[in-house]
Amino acid sequence: MKILVVQNKMGIGDMVIYLPFIDAISKKFNTPISILAKQSSKAEQFLIDNKNIEKIITLEQGNNLKGARHQGFSGFINLAKELREHNFDKIFIFNSSLRFYLIAKFAGIKDIIQYSLFTKKNQNVMGAAKKFINQNLNLIVESDPKILINNKSVQDVRLKFKINNDQKNIVLGIGGSGPTKRVPATIFIKLIRLISNAYRCKFFLATGKNKEEQEILKEILNTEFKDKCIPLDDLSISETLPIIKNCDISICNDSSFSHLSSGLGIKTIVLMADTPLLYGNYSSRMYPIIPDGEMTVTHDTLGKDKINPDKIFDQLKKILN
Repeated sequence: MKILVVQNKMGIGDMVIYLPFIDAISKKFNTPISILAKQSSKAEQFLIDNKNIEKIITLEQGNNLKGARHQGFSGFINLAKELREHNFDKIFIFNSSLRFYLIAKFAGIKDIIQYSLFTKKNQNVMGAAKKFINQNLNLIVESDPKILINNKSVQDVRLKFKINNDQKNIVLGIGGSGPTKRVPATIFIKLIRLISNAYRCKFFLATGKNKEEQEILKEILNTEFKDKCIPLDDLSISETLPIIKNCDISICNDSSFSHLSSGLGIKTIVLMADTPLLYGNYSSRMYPIIPDGEMTVTHDTLGKDKINPDKIFDQLKKILN
C-alpha cells in the first residue's frame, strides 16, 4: 500500500509537532509513507534517518513564493498530476481545506482521509491531530515527537567539537522566527554568567542569518564569555542536529531549535515570550518559562523583555542536578 500524508504548515516546529501522528500512520499500516510538506519545513534535513518516511515531496506553495509550481489554479493541476504519478492508494490530509481534497480526487487517490472541511477556525493543533487519528485509526497518540539521527554523525561531531563529559554542554537557541520571540541578548548574557559561575560549561549558539539574530549573536560574542561560545549560524539544520544531540540541555526561544532539541531527546527549557503555551509544553522534554507577571502566554503577550534569567537558571539546576 502506498500512503501519502499532507502536512502543509510552513514551519520546522509544525513538522516536528506532527511527527508522532505520521509515525503512527506508518506503524498502523506497517509500511513507510510519503509526506507532502513545504520547503520551509526543512523536513528533508531532519527526517532523513526516519525509517517510517520513504519520500518527502516538496509543496511549492505560499504567499512569498512568486510563480510557485503549486500556486493557484495551474498549481492545482501541477500538483494533482505529480501525485498521480506516484499511484498513492491512501492519503491522510492534516488540513480542512477543500483544495487538497479535490487535488487528491484529481490525482486518482481512492481513499481520502481528511480533517472535516471548513473547520480551521480556532483549531487546536495537537487536539485536532489527536482526534483525527483516534477517529480514523482508533489510535491514541501522545504529543511526544522523536527525531532519529544516526549514531556515526553524533560521534563524529563529538570528536570535531571536542565535546566531553567533564563539562556541561548547553545549546542556547538565541534565534527566533519573529522579533517578538527573540529574547534580548542581555538576558542570555546574564544567564550565561549565572551558569558559568556554577558549572564548567560550553555554549553552542543556535541562530539564523537574520540581521536581528546576528546582532544578538554578536552582542553575546563581544563579552568575556566568547571563548565558551561556539556559534552554529554557518551550519545547516542537518549539520546542527548531531551537535544538539551531544548536549546536556537546551535553552531556546520558542523557535525551531526548541522543537528540534526536544525531538532529539534533549531536555529543553523553552522561553515563551509571544506564542500560545501549547507550543512550549507539548513534549515531555519541554520546560516552558513564561514572562514575569504573566499567568500564561499567547499571541501578543509581547513578553520577551520580562523573561527572568534567574528563573531559567533555577529550572536548569533542577534538570542538571
